[in-house]
Amino acid sequence: MSRIGKRPVPVPSGVTATIDGQIVKMKGPKGELAFSAPEEVTIEKTDAGVEVKPRGDDKRSRSMWGTSRTQIQNLVQGVSEGYSKTLEIQGVGYRAAMKGKDKLQLNVGYSHEVVHDIPSGIEVKVGGAKQEVVTVSGIDRQLVGQVAAEIRAYRPPEPYQGKGIRYQGEYIFRKEGKKK
Repeated sequence: MSRIGKRPVPVPSGVTATIDGQIVKMKGPKGELAFSAPEEVTIEKTDAGVEVKPRGDDKRSRSMWGTSRTQIQNLVQGVSEGYSKTLEIQGVGYRAAMKGKDKLQLNVGYSHEVVHDIPSGIEVKVGGAKQEVVTVSGIDRQLVGQVAAEIRAYRPPEPYQGKGIRYQGEYIFRKEGKKK
C-alpha cells in the first residue's frame, strides 16, 4: 500500500484540473502543464482533489501509483508557484553572464567561454557581486533540474580547492593535498 499514493492531490484555488482519460492537464497563474499517466493507474477528480488508484495488484501498478501521484503534485506546484534551482560559481575569475535572453555565457577556467543555450520555458538570472550566482527557474520541475545539471556539468566542484559550479547549500567533500 503506497502511503504517498493514497493521499489525494489538493487543487488550490486559481488552478484548474482537467482529466481526459489518462491525460491530466493543469492550468494556473504561471502557465499550463500536462502529464500522461501510465495505463496501470486510474485517475479521477473528486471533491478532495485528484485521486490516483492502481488498476491491479501487480508490482508495476503499485510502483506507478505513487509515481503518478507525485507527478500530478509537481504539475500543481509548477503552475501555481513554479520551481527554481540556485547554482554558485566558485573560483578566481569564474563568472557567468547572460548573452541576450536565451544564452548563458560561463567563464569557468577554460581557454574559451562556454555558451549554454537556454530552452524555452526556462528563465535564467545571473546575480551576486561578482556574477557568481545563477538562478534557474520555470514551471516544469524536470526541465529546471535538467538545465541546472547541464550547467553544473561544465565544471563540477573539485575536491581539493572547491572550485567549480555547485548547487546552493551543496556540501563538497574536501581532500587534503600532498604532504612533503
